[in-house]
Amino acid sequence: MKVVVTGGAGFIGSHIVDRLIEEGHDVVVVDNLSTGNVGQIRPEGEFYQLDITDAALEEVFAKERPQFVIHHAAQIDVQKSLEDPVLDASVNILGTVNLLNCCVKYEVGKVIYASTAAVYGVPQYLPIDENHPVGPISNYGISKYTPEQYLKVYQEMFGLNYTVLRYANVYGPRQGVKGEGGVICIFANKFLAGQAPFIFGDGSQTRDFVYVGDVVKANLAALEKGDGGVFNIGTGVQVSVNELLEQFKLLLGGSIEPVYEPPRAGDIRDSVFDVSRAAEVLDWQSEWSLEDGLRETVKYYQDGD
Repeated sequence: MKVVVTGGAGFIGSHIVDRLIEEGHDVVVVDNLSTGNVGQIRPEGEFYQLDITDAALEEVFAKERPQFVIHHAAQIDVQKSLEDPVLDASVNILGTVNLLNCCVKYEVGKVIYASTAAVYGVPQYLPIDENHPVGPISNYGISKYTPEQYLKVYQEMFGLNYTVLRYANVYGPRQGVKGEGGVICIFANKFLAGQAPFIFGDGSQTRDFVYVGDVVKANLAALEKGDGGVFNIGTGVQVSVNELLEQFKLLLGGSIEPVYEPPRAGDIRDSVFDVSRAAEVLDWQSEWSLEDGLRETVKYYQDGD
């Protein structure tokens, strides 16, 4: 099959591209390289350096005629979304609408859309399941949730099939400091440089950290399953920032202690996913332990890749 991966030069997208190529699929990467790295694109795939907001996106679809689209191109910086909401909405909302119009016109079979835990806002209960009320507290959360609504309407109006994957805090090799799992990248680089990491708050706040390899498997599962559904993709395990720090100490040794700073405005206290729906419908569950995932991630930064 032929698959377009938007954001395919980025952190998660490039790992998905790798797996698709390894499984023998034809892959087309669309990425404007604003945060992606052309060195992460496999030579076996076709690459178009293009913004998803660009009208020229239609030319890619007219030429390539993909059967599937895996959509990861996005503005992912929460702080930037607050500083420049027009840019955030332009990329995440209007860019996605531009993409969906191309999908309809060129009869794409299905869209896999990368969404986020940020759509839930402050949790009303834990673990968060897919029936949890949506209440984003950042422009980023709004701009990632809105395309979910467009997907529902485009399915009803045009028959465009889709699956939405709402990610917990994704981490792993190739990650930058932005995004919801960025704390792991920051910690890794600080420890390797012998520097004290900063922790905002007292460190007892919790998150659900999911390894990028597990996220890749969820995307491939969604190509064939979960039509018209929304699925949480995480581990179902709460890990505090202090516990994360201890994992780094065990992994890398040393006696580096963090510097605690006041909590940041807008940060939620605790988050963890209920992932039972993904297990039941997608036949997917996370397999990487935090220890093993951190080991792979640290090795990547140690090797200087």
